[in-house]
Amino acid sequence: MNVPGAVDFEIFRDAWGIPHLRAGDATALAYAQGCVTAADRAWQLEVERHRMLGTSARLLGATARGWDEFARRARLADTARRCLDALDGATRAWVGAYVDGVNDGLRRHGATAPEFARAHAAPGRWEPWTPLGVWLSTHVLFAGFPTKLWRDEVARRLGEDAVPLFATDGPGTSGSNGWLVEGALAADGGALIAGDPHRFIEDPGVYQQIRLACPEFDVVGLAVPGVPGIGHFGHTGSVAWAITNAMADYQDLYRERLRRTAGGGVEALGPDGWRPAHAHTEDGVEVVETDRGVVVIGGPDEGEGISLRQPARVHADLGFSALPALLRARTVADVDRAFDRWAEPVNVVLAADTAGGLLHRVAGTVPVRDARNMLCTVPAWEERYAWRGRYEPLPRAGVDGIAVMANERSLAAPLGVEFAPPHRAARIRTLLEERKEWGAGDMGAVHTDTALASCAPLLALVERLDGLSPAAAALRARLLDWDRHMAAGSGRAAAYARVRSRVVRQLARHDLFAPLAELTPAYPEVFRPWLALVPRIAFALEHLLAGDRLPEEDRLAAVRAAVEESAGDPETTWGELHRLAPWQALPDPDADRPPLDGDHDCVLSTSSVPGLTDLSARGPAARYVWDLADRENSRWIVPLGASGVPGSAHHRDQLPLWLRGELAAVVTDFARLTKETLMPDATPETVRTPASPDAADATTPGASGTPATPPTPPTPPTYEETVDGLGTFRLTPVDPAGPDIDVLHAWVSEERARFWGMTGLDREDVRGIYAHMDTLTTHHAHLVRLDGVPVALFQTYEPEADRVSECYEVQEGDIGVHLLVGPAAAGGTVHGFTESLVRVLVTYALDGLGRKRLVAEPDARNDKAIALFERAGFEVAGEIVLPEIDLPEVYLARKRAQLAFYRR
Repeated sequence: MNVPGAVDFEIFRDAWGIPHLRAGDATALAYAQGCVTAADRAWQLEVERHRMLGTSARLLGATARGWDEFARRARLADTARRCLDALDGATRAWVGAYVDGVNDGLRRHGATAPEFARAHAAPGRWEPWTPLGVWLSTHVLFAGFPTKLWRDEVARRLGEDAVPLFATDGPGTSGSNGWLVEGALAADGGALIAGDPHRFIEDPGVYQQIRLACPEFDVVGLAVPGVPGIGHFGHTGSVAWAITNAMADYQDLYRERLRRTAGGGVEALGPDGWRPAHAHTEDGVEVVETDRGVVVIGGPDEGEGISLRQPARVHADLGFSALPALLRARTVADVDRAFDRWAEPVNVVLAADTAGGLLHRVAGTVPVRDARNMLCTVPAWEERYAWRGRYEPLPRAGVDGIAVMANERSLAAPLGVEFAPPHRAARIRTLLEERKEWGAGDMGAVHTDTALASCAPLLALVERLDGLSPAAAALRARLLDWDRHMAAGSGRAAAYARVRSRVVRQLARHDLFAPLAELTPAYPEVFRPWLALVPRIAFALEHLLAGDRLPEEDRLAAVRAAVEESAGDPETTWGELHRLAPWQALPDPDADRPPLDGDHDCVLSTSSVPGLTDLSARGPAARYVWDLADRENSRWIVPLGASGVPGSAHHRDQLPLWLRGELAAVVTDFARLTKETLMPDATPETVRTPASPDAADATTPGASGTPATPPTPPTPPTYEETVDGLGTFRLTPVDPAGPDIDVLHAWVSEERARFWGMTGLDREDVRGIYAHMDTLTTHHAHLVRLDGVPVALFQTYEPEADRVSECYEVQEGDIGVHLLVGPAAAGGTVHGFTESLVRVLVTYALDGLGRKRLVAEPDARNDKAIALFERAGFEVAGEIVLPEIDLPEVYLARKRAQLAFYRR
């Protein structure tokens, strides 16, 4: 289709609604990918944008504040900007094309997602660096650096020798399975790559099935919504690749000593003594960055903190240059070179091509540093813990018939501390070796295997029990007769799970672990899952029951108590207990929770948290089989569907197949696909003044011709009006990434603008304020130009989302306004200029935005502003005192204000 002002591309869909995109070149294709992703996943994109910016509480409510504080303190958005600036020009333009597609897609189709109405929100605008921020926020916790906090506490409270007790796949890490069968073992002679990434199951899903085709390449694979290209799992026709988490340790935590200076700055103690640290405040959150990294715990008021050092911030590199290179890959050697550019997360890679080439390697950035950095927090002031370059070359291995990657301690062992238990990897290899020949259609038997090897230590203790009550003895017999498969229909699997949960809770009450029971309140909310005792015991249960740190009689007593207590449970099946519970940004209490096969250490890894819940929020976020003999034989599936729009035919249509372990065919023949025409663009790019005050209200983006009186307006439209004798006024949204900031910084730095509350801020601070405002659905900033020359800054806001709402009764149709008139040289010397300017702005707010009343609250000391508003027809309603609340800094300078209203 032809997109006005953009590019030509075509959208096709298969029977599952999976988008297949075709365009004339890679840039047009990136635009098309962004556009179709916005159409299919508008709400998901908005959630991810807010998470990256640390503003998700404004969209999702108070429960998201913990994450927001972390995102701001970790400077995720600023890191994304740095990484974009460091990209080569071609990759930066490619990412920019994707962002243009997202913005156009949101403008056209964002309103189709019903969640926006529930959240009283509208899609916000993406910046060129937003995809990098989405990637970073998605993966920043992947390496599980908070585990170092847990090890610190264990060592401090139980001793260093107790730390290995809990060394296993923890609650914050994400596992995956992947395997490669070379062509000699494949039925059709071409290598097979298969697997399933285990991540939190989200609704909409974390992976997007997609095809990207242009004259340069034709790739099918699993994309991350919000990120261009296909990074993790792809098939170009001649080469295919897949990844799993390498479980490498590449992020460090430093214990910092901090202090405030007499001048109001912050200093941190490093190897060379006290050094200045960066410090600023965002939404009431103090952001501090030392020479090591961003302070994520504590701060200068406490005199100490913990900083996070991560490669993306140090090197300004998220590996995005690998993404277009992967799309263009034709051979294993091409894939290998592309992954040389990979940064994070650190992954194990498998690849194969049609010429028989095979690849098994680690990809990513791992710093070289002291071994203790990998274990725990280290003192920032000791030189020995500084980074000393990168780990090179990264490990790689040959492939002898079969290769398996399942987060176990193998290829990446030198790079990490804790890995997944070996059970999944060993079971996959055993299953693959049982057959001499494999086809793409045979891989479901591996994907869905439910054998649970980690149950052995618990069942060994059950076998040793004697003197049980009759009911408990009967339960013991059932457990010992169990086939050790976590099948949804198995009653014995359910019985085992109940006993296991009770053993976990028994051990959590053991005197040995009492010092670890109350750690979480001492740490920021985002780190608490890594510091909770019951999950730690649950995931380490195999080690705890098989080791000797706990006295044997205590282990037997815990198992005995659990069996006796479980003996009275009613009969049930594992699937009745173990149900899918996807994460939703806006939870639906009526959402279906279907029964699941599998368990944490099964190949079919549907994880729960024994001792807390049998519900599963983690599992195979996708399954795939790439056939190198014939791509048409390849298969894929996701837990829900291709669409993220509730009520869509393709929102959950893949769920039945996913539950049964079946996969959908990959269709690559365009003749077998259905061509789609996107919704026409009904949104005007410019809102013009009606002919008279009685004319119909103009529309804003997404309104489709209806009067615009939204509770939270979308991205503000452009507006223009010509005034005889002066010229044409034009309002455009402030661009925080462009030259607008230079204009605003000059204005707000002048003494005449002191009541605006931003004098003394540097350009980056001003840019940060307006970049933050650009993320809000309730506050908007506009630069006003007269015949192309900037003359004023005009800001609008929703009063109910502002502290002013505590000072007067907000009425339907109210809109708040702030006005900063530029220097006289920009037009202020022309007679009638300011009065004409205010009349234009009033017309825009009342008629252009369809509001009923304007609310102004200039500083009570700003006599000129108050007089200007009165001359323009505002009615002064008295002085108010604005309360202190958590809002952007630009609003916090005003305390006493003069309230004034302008009615239609």
